[in-house]
Amino acid sequence: MKSIYEKLEYLKARKAPPLKLMEVCGTHTAAIFKSGIRGVLSPTIRLISGPGCPVCVTPASYIDRCVAYAHTPDHTVACFGDMLKVPGSVCSLSEAKAEGGRVEMIYSPFEVADLAAAEPRQTFIIAAVGFETTAPAYALLMDELTERGIENVKLLTALKSAIPAIEWICESEESVDGFLCPGHVSVVTGSGVYEPLAARYGKPFVVAGFEEMHLVDAIYELARLAEDHRSSAANPAETSLVRNLYGEAVSAEGNTKARRVTARYFEAGRATWRGLGELDESGLYLRDEYRRFDAGSHDLAEDVALPDGCRCADVITGRIDPDECPMFGTACAPGRPAGPCMVSSEGACGIWYSNRG
Repeated sequence: MKSIYEKLEYLKARKAPPLKLMEVCGTHTAAIFKSGIRGVLSPTIRLISGPGCPVCVTPASYIDRCVAYAHTPDHTVACFGDMLKVPGSVCSLSEAKAEGGRVEMIYSPFEVADLAAAEPRQTFIIAAVGFETTAPAYALLMDELTERGIENVKLLTALKSAIPAIEWICESEESVDGFLCPGHVSVVTGSGVYEPLAARYGKPFVVAGFEEMHLVDAIYELARLAEDHRSSAANPAETSLVRNLYGEAVSAEGNTKARRVTARYFEAGRATWRGLGELDESGLYLRDEYRRFDAGSHDLAEDVALPDGCRCADVITGRIDPDECPMFGTACAPGRPAGPCMVSSEGACGIWYSNRG
């Protein structure tokens, strides 16, 4: 068993053929920068970002619909803070509010139940954005709304499953050699969900936490698994390419209770991802019996084209690093973003911009 220092020394001195490893989750990207790990890795190990930020993969057409609701009489849009500055094709929700639209920043979806009860003539549209981690909260909110008989709340859903996006990367980006799996999502899905992907595409998947030691362990394990899989001398006893190094929070089966409560109200359907296009069974929509709470999530327009020069799609899919985009830090910066990757707390461009020194 190698110590953490031996693993780090290996990652610093590695001279084997190049590896491209994707950290799917933006929280991992931020933690890797904060820890300084990226700066000490061998040049043969390249870490790339992936589509693991739910705000970043939300299409501009969704923001446009939220903006339209904010300007609709007797309607209020409720959203989390990281959605406020995300640009649509015309403006952001923050700009819509400055123009007189009704936009309410919330810290929890449950706040909206009390807001709606206090203003029964106002319709509250919740910008419901997130992955498997967030969806159960909206399901529990539906419990509360039905129990309290509150009917003036509707969800405009951009809830998604991260797993179809990871599979899309496996299919479309053959150069990716391994995946640092999203930690928070894996708490709900379980580590077992990656087994079919690993078997089908022959790529390693490692689940890890967010501390420095977790990250060093995970990158070392990914490099080792990728190398062993390439080599004819691989240990035949190691049939699985999935490793769960976050056992204190993630089990093989995941949080079945959270998945059950989500399934009670939501069902999977085709959804549009910024940078990836439409993916089957990747979106979560309210079931027919709860459609009265839906704000038109099924009939959103197709996504609008990215601004000229914006390479957000290439950043999300790991084809380029954020600072390779010609707009990075000039035409696109946190104060004047061209896309959500620059303003979301989990967006790769914003994280790279904050750490550009």
